[in-house]
Amino acid sequence: MIVNRSGAERAAQARAAEAQLADDGIEGVVFGWVDNAGLTRVKSVPVGQLAHTAEFGVGAVPCFDYALVDDSFTSAASSTGPVGDLRLVPDLDRLTPLAAQPGWAWAPADRYTQAGSPHPGCQRGFARRAAEAVERRGLAVRAGIEIEWVVADAAGDPATTGPGFGMTRFIERSDYLRDVLRALTAQGLTVSQLHPEYAVGQFEVSVAAEEPVGAADTAMLVRHTVRAVSARHGLRVSYAPVFTEGALGNGGHLHLSLWRAGRNLGHGGSGPHGLHPEAEYFLAGALAELPALLALGAPGVASYLRLVPAHFAGAYRCWGHENREAALRLVTGSAAGQANAEFKCFDAAANPYLAVGGVLAAGLAGIDAGLPLPPETRGDPAALATAERLPMSLSEAADAFEKSALLRQALGRELYEAVLAVRRAEADLFAGCADAEVIGATRWQY
Repeated sequence: MIVNRSGAERAAQARAAEAQLADDGIEGVVFGWVDNAGLTRVKSVPVGQLAHTAEFGVGAVPCFDYALVDDSFTSAASSTGPVGDLRLVPDLDRLTPLAAQPGWAWAPADRYTQAGSPHPGCQRGFARRAAEAVERRGLAVRAGIEIEWVVADAAGDPATTGPGFGMTRFIERSDYLRDVLRALTAQGLTVSQLHPEYAVGQFEVSVAAEEPVGAADTAMLVRHTVRAVSARHGLRVSYAPVFTEGALGNGGHLHLSLWRAGRNLGHGGSGPHGLHPEAEYFLAGALAELPALLALGAPGVASYLRLVPAHFAGAYRCWGHENREAALRLVTGSAAGQANAEFKCFDAAANPYLAVGGVLAAGLAGIDAGLPLPPETRGDPAALATAERLPMSLSEAADAFEKSALLRQALGRELYEAVLAVRRAEADLFAGCADAEVIGATRWQY
């Protein structure tokens, strides 16, 4: 991984890649990171500067750790405001020529201090530390994030008609969907499904599971690619939690499975629906921490306009086998390797590195505590008097996050403070706004 290589080693890797980049007609490399508001930020360099950038990085203003969805800024005790600088270093292990942007390649980036050490506020670094903690237990996690989006015309109106999952919608945009599929496949991704979703103008793509940091990288690449293909078709894309008031929103459902020695611990065990003890404890730990995890997986005020009952959004803190109204859906699949758990309460505004890292940290805490799952919810939780709603606003989720000693320790002081500051500031930003105003202000930000 990038953190185990010296600057000179990274530069050598970049120089070795330049010939292939030239053969592919690549003239520039764009690399990006996702901030604490869930917005993807990018910088780019000409190919001739790639080796220098791989060795030394390029400047990245630290105040973006405190950027809000409207590009205003907040602060916290550990922030430095306009003072200081970081170095943004591309991870060339994920260097990918972009099929929908000829002449460009892409790579995710890590952020370093000027002294060359990992920036404590780097979200990708947090996800890596969480994944390494899993590996130290002799465990492995396979993860994937579903990407949902609304495609709109130049006027901003949904660019399809017809029912959810409908043939009409698919046929209307079949050339567009073909180009999305072609681009993702050309970039080395294995597409599992691509189809119309429920809301008007909405589509979804799922790709093959991989290790946790790679899954978050891939989520960023998929979003980048879908947006680029859409632009070529004269279309706009929104990943916002809610595009239309009252309609189902854009989820960013995290799927994961826990493995040991090549065996999926979600299948063939003695626990509920075949869970092995470690998998049960892991999921119980994440479920117990879920109100606080929402500050990572449902990060905006608009997220809580999506997270409502009867929207397949997982608005209740419960789990169930194939239960799409439960926050944690257990998926057994038709084969041992397919068993996984789905976090339905997370949406497309989430920083994927924060969401993945937070769940891993909570899951390991569940293993350490030997925490069993509570009784399964077998029907619609809304019909049960004992059902527990997850936080119903960003302020409530931020309250739970602020009380979480587990996440405070896992993220580290600087990243924890930055996330909390952004959540509080965004709650204040939209205080008193009508739902329509919140949706209108965030529709095109994600």
